[in-house]
Amino acid sequence: MPLFAKDIMTPHVKSVPQNWTLQRFAGFLTDNGISGSPVIDDDGEIIGIATLTDIADFHVNQVDEDYDARLTPEEQQEARKLRISLFEEMSKLPVEVRDIMSPILLSVSEDSPVAEVATKMLDEHIHRIFVKSEDKVVGIITTFDMLKIIAEQ
Repeated sequence: MPLFAKDIMTPHVKSVPQNWTLQRFAGFLTDNGISGSPVIDDDGEIIGIATLTDIADFHVNQVDEDYDARLTPEEQQEARKLRISLFEEMSKLPVEVRDIMSPILLSVSEDSPVAEVATKMLDEHIHRIFVKSEDKVVGIITTFDMLKIIAEQ
């Protein structure tokens, strides 16, 4: 019997407000055992998605190594110290979820065959996809949901 998105989705999507700090967002993800969540605006509309990867990317980009071969080793060390100092100062700023989220929301309909969902996730290199019905998000499918299908066969 063929499976559809509605058969494997998690129907209760946990979302976060766009103005949460990264610390609060990270705690939310940890507390709920998830790695990403839709981001909602003040009206409760989904405006993006934020993940643990987005948090990591934000921090890594603040203290990126300088691979400019034109700098001497001493200049590279000074540049690194400056970036670390800037990162420490930026860490004091209230960075919010909206600052790191992706505004791109990929979705499938609830009647999409699971094979189509898997193909879309693979093609887009994503770990979660929203399930919509009549332009409303009614669920989410993650790579974990896909693995459960394989394990049950």
